[in-house]
Amino acid sequence: MALEKILLAAPRGWCAGVDRAVEIVERALDLYGPPIYVRKQIVHNRHVVEGLEKRGAIFVEEVDEVPSGSHCVLSAHGSAPTVYEMARERNLDLIDATCPLVTKVHVEAKRFAKRDRTIVLIGHAGHEEVEGTMGQAVERTVLVQDVAEAEALEVDDPDNLSYIMQTTLSVDDTREVVETLRRRFPNISGPTKSDICYATTNRQAAIKVLATRAPLVLVIGAPNSSNSLRMVEVAKQHGASSYLIEDESQIDASWLDGVDVVGLSSSASAPEWIVESVIDFLGPKEVETVRVVDEDVRFPLPREVART
Repeated sequence: MALEKILLAAPRGWCAGVDRAVEIVERALDLYGPPIYVRKQIVHNRHVVEGLEKRGAIFVEEVDEVPSGSHCVLSAHGSAPTVYEMARERNLDLIDATCPLVTKVHVEAKRFAKRDRTIVLIGHAGHEEVEGTMGQAVERTVLVQDVAEAEALEVDDPDNLSYIMQTTLSVDDTREVVETLRRRFPNISGPTKSDICYATTNRQAAIKVLATRAPLVLVIGAPNSSNSLRMVEVAKQHGASSYLIEDESQIDASWLDGVDVVGLSSSASAPEWIVESVIDFLGPKEVETVRVVDEDVRFPLPREVART
């Protein structure tokens, strides 16, 4: 059966932080010439990374792999203070591409630490953003990943407790974790404004709408991208079958058996050209944009690459 319709989520794709991070690497290559070293994947997307590598970016795991005196970009996910210290020791010209919304969480962590509070970081172990945030106040931070861990949490001073969050979590799941912490620790304090980024919130809201109108929802993203994985989870929680794909080559024809309407979105680190390739591959008779909210957020570039 030919596919009747694709419901295309809006907003989708690159957020302001990802757009800024990629532009930082591109401008650094233009201004300083290759090679430009980048600690970690600048954003969690294989296609984006490969495109920058072709232009002369070299991706490394840690700054001690970067030749002394070189230009080095720090990824959008944020870095611990020890990374900056090591970079200074190696005399690196740092360009910080940390998303400003991640920086906001780092500032909160340091503020709570200065008040000698125990910090509960709600997030996923091993994620680069979590590692960077934990590093802001290592001795005072404890990681909680879900409701079960929130229920089991024990702290020395339950009246001197604050929480912060990874920016790319599931809005609904995080709400349950916070409710659990507030029930168990009534005096816990949190950020004045939610740490979950606007793009994560908006993309999950759009996915919920798609899942009510399409039996199958495809999310273009990456398996190491937290916001990609959360979008798939949200679609499934709201009644649709859902799969994460990096591009059209990963679409299984059996997913489309008996399906005439497919919901399609892309994570905050997935470029729009892949969306267009997936649409071409599926060949629907109609593409309907499902707009949930408009986005007009833009973050300024750091001074090292702001000049033209």
